[in-house]
Amino acid sequence: MINEEFLKFYKERASGALDQKMGIVITEAQEGRIVATMPVDGNTQPMGLLHGGANVVLAESLGSIGTSLHAGPTRKIVGVDINATHHKSATTGVVTGVATAISLGKTLCSWEIIITNEQGERTCTARITCLILAERA
Repeated sequence: MINEEFLKFYKERASGALDQKMGIVITEAQEGRIVATMPVDGNTQPMGLLHGGANVVLAESLGSIGTSLHAGPTRKIVGVDINATHHKSATTGVVTGVATAISLGKTLCSWEIIITNEQGERTCTARITCLILAERA
């Protein structure tokens, strides 16, 4: 459920080098909801578990992409606050992040991101707030 306009936007602006290194793949994008997957393999800590920081990267990517879509192609955005609670470890397969808008304002957007494993079990809950910067000439 990804439209052509989003694909153009994502290729030009939203897909960063870190997202690519982490293997993040957007599977759904619409106003107020962004979904992506990320492999566990390659994103683990020394104990073989999905790194907590990888969850945060996925969450920030989803919130930032969603805010960018809301703000439009000429506005820049930055994350100003993020937190994550890790509920359960993941050791194999992929995790899926679903970002749902809490508030989409003129200058601030907040998102809840729920990350689940392949069994549908919640592994992480995150929240991010992004600032939409003023356009500059």
